Amino acid sequence: MNEWNINITAQAEADLRGIYEYISFTLLEPGVAEKLLNRIIAAINSLTQMPARYAVYEKEPMKSRGLRRMNVGNYAVFFTPVEEWNKVVILRVLYGGRNIDEILTKSTGDF
Repeated sequence: MNEWNINITAQAEADLRGIYEYISFTLLEPGVAEKLLNRIIAAINSLTQMPARYAVYEKEPMKSRGLRRMNVGNYAVFFTPVEEWNKVVILRVLYGGRNIDEILTKSTGDF
């Protein structure tokens, strides 16, 4: 079975940094922030095997672009598998309590 390569966009990296900084500096829980970030990164790394096991996001225009969602605790990792390059592109990492549809709709030009 072929392994997929993982590419994390600048926006997804900024999302991860924002999650870490909020939990670490606003909530004053750096240990919790580090554990959560490690969990999210481990989940992202698991996408090297069978990334299509996660459902396609149900709303347009993200659905027709093949956007998928993987939940990690209260967070959602949005990604697109690109079969011709055997690559998974991580597009966003968002807190599930946010208005995800609105955020993704504003981001659709990016993916």
